[in-house]
Amino acid sequence: MNFFNRKTTWTNAEFIPLKLCIASAYVIIGTCFHSFFEKYYMLLFILFGITVIWCIRLWLRKMKQENPSGGKNEL
Repeated sequence: MNFFNRKTTWTNAEFIPLKLCIASAYVIIGTCFHSFFEKYYMLLFILFGITVIWCIRLWLRKMKQENPSGGKNEL
């Protein structure tokens, strides 16, 4: 019963089927509700832009924490 408490490590290749599953679900939902989402394109693009910037900032911050020398090669 501790299925949700177990910790596992996954490689990027193992996430490909999950990503394909989620992407196909998004496409199916998008085709079914095209006229509904048509009204909210601008809001969705703004949300997409904000989340892209947010993810890039998080990624850069994580890279700086892992490599405190700033990416410079020290010989």
